[in-house]
Amino acid sequence: MAASRNSRSADLPKRVGSFLAARLAPDAPLAVGLSGGCDSVVLLHLLVRSGWKGELQAIHVHHGLSPNADDWAAFCGDYCRSLGVPLVVRRVSVDGASGLGIEAAARNARYAAFSEVARGCLLLAHHRGDQAETVLFNLLRGSGVNGAAGIPVARRSGGVDLLRPLLDVSRDEIEAYACAAGLSWVTDESNADTALTRNYLRHDALVGLGRRFPAAESSLARAAANFAEAAELLDELAELDWRQVSDGEAATMAGLRQLSVPRLKNLLRHRLRSLGWQVPVASRLDEFARQLLAAAPDRHPELVLGAGVMRVANRRLHWSLRK
Repeated sequence: MAASRNSRSADLPKRVGSFLAARLAPDAPLAVGLSGGCDSVVLLHLLVRSGWKGELQAIHVHHGLSPNADDWAAFCGDYCRSLGVPLVVRRVSVDGASGLGIEAAARNARYAAFSEVARGCLLLAHHRGDQAETVLFNLLRGSGVNGAAGIPVARRSGGVDLLRPLLDVSRDEIEAYACAAGLSWVTDESNADTALTRNYLRHDALVGLGRRFPAAESSLARAAANFAEAAELLDELAELDWRQVSDGEAATMAGLRQLSVPRLKNLLRHRLRSLGWQVPVASRLDEFARQLLAAAPDRHPELVLGAGVMRVANRRLHWSLRK
């Protein structure tokens, strides 16, 4: 087992190079999200070893949540200087009172910083273990197909293209590569706090599942790929339905009422995501879909969301930003 893991880790530069070559021009500018942890340290090392011809930079987001945050930023600075890679350190303020929870609030602040700083494509070091945790977390929350699809290999966020070259690589392979290359990294002490949901899933739930089902991590990652394929098909169906019911930026009620309830909800979810709005919980969307199908002509169902309002007016469903 160890020999196999080491063999695959030695092959990582080629695998990452092939991943990028299939998606990007050979001289495309790249940025790497560098936390200082093992995964991102390895990803940056792999890119340097690959001899990428385009501009390369690293971005470290300083959350200020740990007493060691300054040391982590200093480590990233030293590491990047040793590789000859320019580093941007962006300090952010995490809103602990947002109601999102500290993990989600920190993630939002981090991605906002990435969007402000990154030029070209941003590479992130999420791996197969992260994917398994995300799928399990989303399933336990009762997420639909999109949530069960977990972390996408590629997506656009805040005007930046995100790519995750290590998403099919195990944590063991990454650590084996780091050790073989003599790399050092920092450890976030909060990663051991199992009061945080993702840490509980990583250290307790998935470890327990792995004892009973040795392939649990890879199976969850494979399930994520299957769900992602199903999500793509649902998006294609929603696009077809939108072309049938759209009236500019609105949708005709006559057209919407030709759809089955599942197709109507699928269209509403897709439309919200395309606008960048948060999709409401299933119970609220179910009730709104029921109102759309049952409302008399003089009724004007509406669903108020954080970003705006879905409201029927003049026999059309409109999406209006909140003022």
